[in-house]
Amino acid sequence: MIEEAKPGKITPETRKVKLLRELPLHLMLIPSIVLVFIYSYLPMAGIGIAFQRFVPTNGLFGSPFVGLQNFRTLFLLPDTWQVIGNTIFISFFKMIGGIIVPVVFALLLNEIHSKPARRIFQTMVYLPNFLSWIILSGIFIDILSPTRGIVNQGLSGLGIEPIFFLGNPQWFPFTMIITDIWKGFGFGSVIYLAALTSIDPSLYESAVIDGANRWKQTWHITLPGITSTIILMTVLSMANILNGGFDQIFNMYNPAVYSTGDILDTMIYRMGIQNAQFAVSTAAGLFKSGISFVFIVVSYYLADKLAGYRIF
Repeated sequence: MIEEAKPGKITPETRKVKLLRELPLHLMLIPSIVLVFIYSYLPMAGIGIAFQRFVPTNGLFGSPFVGLQNFRTLFLLPDTWQVIGNTIFISFFKMIGGIIVPVVFALLLNEIHSKPARRIFQTMVYLPNFLSWIILSGIFIDILSPTRGIVNQGLSGLGIEPIFFLGNPQWFPFTMIITDIWKGFGFGSVIYLAALTSIDPSLYESAVIDGANRWKQTWHITLPGITSTIILMTVLSMANILNGGFDQIFNMYNPAVYSTGDILDTMIYRMGIQNAQFAVSTAAGLFKSGISFVFIVVSYYLADKLAGYRIF
């Protein structure tokens, strides 16, 4: 007798059919895999520069090995720890704001019952996410100008002295944090809007019968319903704690704000590209990558334990 395949059981025939069905999709991935291999994996051979007294004319295999000397030089530089502190400060508040603002916006947008009005607001706040920092930096430099910027003109109208947002070390990091949150909160709210759709509408109906107003419904139903998503996004964002946003800061900072606005990525760029300190800059990049890897492992572990999220 021929044994019938049980429902849900994977047989060689079903596996073959599935492979043939998905083969075109796998073939479409080949160009992307090749590009990632060329630009992400092959350059990893350059990690060895961090342990050498690198001389470009001698090449990667002809430069003398110096062990951890480049790392000692890096951490003996007077600005290294200040730059690390700037990176953590800016990244941390970008992370916190990047969670709170999208959640609040998603909750407010969820209260709009008119679909045309909701789409208009969604489109308005999504657009900045698709603009590069090259474009936005030029816009912010103009509107935040202490002489002709619209922001300082408004402050002058209120009797407040103009503020040099991009030239004052005290204001610069907060300017970076606020502008980064403004750029990305609309797109980030998509995840929370999707989470809101999974909440059972009958819970709100029961709350209305019990006399709960909109605030109580939000506090006792909506927020608990998306708590797992908030925890997941917060935990996963920990991996970027040393990514202060090179594109943004590089296009908007200047030597006057190095004390509070210089981050690891911009320091590595200046040391490696502008000052040709290839070995020390590679050591700085490897240090950053190693710490980020630890945070990635910890964040995925916490995501599994706190939110039940697994990538496999």
